[in-house]
Amino acid sequence: MCSNTTLPGRALTGAAIWGTEIHSLRPLVAGTSEFADRLKLLRARATACVDDAVIARASEILHAVRTGGDQALLSAVETYDGVTKRSVLELLFEVENEAAASDGVPELNTQLSAEFRAAVHSSITAVRRFHEPQQRWIESGHYAIEADGLKIEERVFPLRRVGLYVPGGRFVYPSTVIMTVVPAQLAGVSDIVVACPPAALASSAELRYVLQVLGISEVWGMGGAHAIAALAYGTDTVRPVDFIAGPGNAWVTAAKQLVRGTVGTDHDAGPSEVVIVASGDAPATWVAADLIAQAEHDPRAVAVLVTPSMDLAESVLAALTQQLGDLATAETAVEALAGFGAVLVTEDLEQAFEVGESLAAEHQQLMGAAAEDLAPRCRAAGALFVGSATPTCFGDYAAGPSHVLPTGGTARYSSGLSVLDFVRRTHSVRANSEASASLGRTAAALAEVEGLVGHRRSAVLRAEALAVDAGESS
Repeated sequence: MCSNTTLPGRALTGAAIWGTEIHSLRPLVAGTSEFADRLKLLRARATACVDDAVIARASEILHAVRTGGDQALLSAVETYDGVTKRSVLELLFEVENEAAASDGVPELNTQLSAEFRAAVHSSITAVRRFHEPQQRWIESGHYAIEADGLKIEERVFPLRRVGLYVPGGRFVYPSTVIMTVVPAQLAGVSDIVVACPPAALASSAELRYVLQVLGISEVWGMGGAHAIAALAYGTDTVRPVDFIAGPGNAWVTAAKQLVRGTVGTDHDAGPSEVVIVASGDAPATWVAADLIAQAEHDPRAVAVLVTPSMDLAESVLAALTQQLGDLATAETAVEALAGFGAVLVTEDLEQAFEVGESLAAEHQQLMGAAAEDLAPRCRAAGALFVGSATPTCFGDYAAGPSHVLPTGGTARYSSGLSVLDFVRRTHSVRANSEASASLGRTAAALAEVEGLVGHRRSAVLRAEALAVDAGESS
């Protein structure tokens, strides 16, 4: 479990929500020890969530499935998913294939609103529109260089079999199916597998609808670290994949870290995060709503406001209290705000921007009049949302870029999921006699310095023999 450290200071109102006192949350001012301590906690958030105990337990689960195969997987599904099956084949959910261009899946149309079905197709269209230029890059990604008898090529290939994890514990996420499947399909992946907790698949007609619309037929009802193990290592029944992508809880994140190398994985996509950098003129009610929108995901979620304006900070706190009062997910949001929430007041907007960059959050919002000026300088966010009219939730559902993004500060060096994650590049080299003789001499000289005598011999054999063939003196 992540640490849920309570913030010092006055409570928002002291009001009770869902039987839980609102944890104290107050502005922390730059230059104080409280500000520094909170910033230190936020920067260490990744290890606070995926700690040694989680890693150790995830490792045990992975080992059990890797060595125990089907029976170990069935045992894990019973223990962690609460489902008892006689065989692993019973974990397969029957999903009928429907063309993606279809207006819907007939047997589900009576259960689902026309508004939801239209939103699904709109979201799919937006995600495809955003990622199609990457598809065109793949199609034109082959290039070759020819000079002096040497031909060097690079070719781009789609991955053959990928596993996509769709979380389904506290909530179900039909949108995650769209955000992971569409880029994989555009990349040309021929074999797409989805794993999702069985309770989510059984309870959500919406989730099944999206799977059907996108034509995904291999869907396994299994979640957590054991699902990652089955995808990575395979069992007697589950064929292993080459690459695993998708967000998840601390157990999923830990498992993906541990299998990396056996299979490819995307970045760490753990508990949701938003850092809002706002000038004093940003609308406080919107800022509060956007903080809550991330905090309601998970008790480990990160929701941070950084601003140079004490007036805005106080107004946002008041708006948080008001909005939490009638929120169905208030209990989760309150816990998250207590654990990894913060209202940080800086000396000026420049310092606020620097703090935001240092956190390298999954989502960064720039709000207020200075947003457009700051946006070109932002280099360390999983996704950037510019202007008060652009909340993070647009990226979650409707804008187009995948919402599977790096968390825990990994946006410093990794990127959001895209078509490019589902392809690999291969280089090829062809040398004629003339080029081989020349390259052989170069390689031999370097190999001799490094002491790799076998390398030198391999190069010299070509250099000497082919130099003669090319009409050169040996």
